[in-house]
Amino acid sequence: MQDITDQIDSLRAELKGTLARIGFDALEKQKAELNVQSTSADLWKDAKNAQEVMISQSRLLARLQPWEDLIKTMDELDELVKLDDETLIAEIDQQYQKAKATYDTNKEQLKLNGPYDDRTAIVSLYAGAGGTDAQDWTQILLRMYIRWAERSGYKVTTIDESQGDEAGLKSVTIEISGPFAYGYLKGEHGVHRLVRLSPFNSAGSRETSFTKVDVLPKIDKPDELILDDKDLRIDVYRSGGHGGQSVNTTDSAVRVTHIPTGIVIAIQNERSQLQNKETALTLLRSRLAQLELEQHADKLSELKGPNLSAEWGNQIRSYVLHPYKQVKDLRTKYESSDPEAVLNGDLDGLIMSYLDYSIGQNLSTDSN
Repeated sequence: MQDITDQIDSLRAELKGTLARIGFDALEKQKAELNVQSTSADLWKDAKNAQEVMISQSRLLARLQPWEDLIKTMDELDELVKLDDETLIAEIDQQYQKAKATYDTNKEQLKLNGPYDDRTAIVSLYAGAGGTDAQDWTQILLRMYIRWAERSGYKVTTIDESQGDEAGLKSVTIEISGPFAYGYLKGEHGVHRLVRLSPFNSAGSRETSFTKVDVLPKIDKPDELILDDKDLRIDVYRSGGHGGQSVNTTDSAVRVTHIPTGIVIAIQNERSQLQNKETALTLLRSRLAQLELEQHADKLSELKGPNLSAEWGNQIRSYVLHPYKQVKDLRTKYESSDPEAVLNGDLDGLIMSYLDYSIGQNLSTDSN
């Protein structure tokens, strides 16, 4: 009995230290405050505020529930140990193993401790060098992310889309919502390179195509990142398209330019100019929040615009379908010899290897 008791005490001490590091008590207090707000009789008098309260509550619950469940399991273990009954050793050990496995799983989730990791992910794909092959590659990547999202139980919403001239997509932006969607997908940000036999030329020659993937945390509350009106130029124009009933024939498309950084966001998917403007501003806030993370800036005025030329030259991952089969992440060195599985949404190995890699990068930065 003493051995298993010592193991439980050790796990309890480790859990206590981990809870202190993540500020568990403060998060519990915040949860209680949100619970009070969510049950207020006046909550839905302001629908927008009510939605924000419910979203915040859902995000916080996703963070806290696994730890609350583990604390409950540990308390049950303590009650069993107090019985001091040798016949219960097998049951106690089984409960301990369950608690230890849960703790290890919860610790993995601590890799998702960035300021926006629990947010919805906004994923944009842009066809690069490679012509029609690149546009087709963009559509293949879109399918990959949608299939990963479906496997993960996440919801996918299309925000904006531009069809390719012959096939595929010139660009597309989707929203992937679910627990820690941005945290899991943030490592997909960068240029993705495909090598294959081209299906678009008669010679069937080997072609290399590039698609740039932007992954942003959704910042949908204006007070989370305040934009100064004088820093914005907003243009309205007529939406384009290939024709048909879905083409918008009114001047409802919106282009928002953030003058200090030169970032441009254009949205034309909705029929309403107001909806397109709100979507564009959400995307702009999201992009600026990401830049703050990348450039370690405390103020928007310190931000520099994205380095477009560098983005296209620095691929993060290669997908080779010919003359051999391999997916290789050039940052983490993770490799897979089954690109078909990866392109069908099996991204978990790549995602977890990036989270491990990013922890190492952060530790290296902190030590400097």
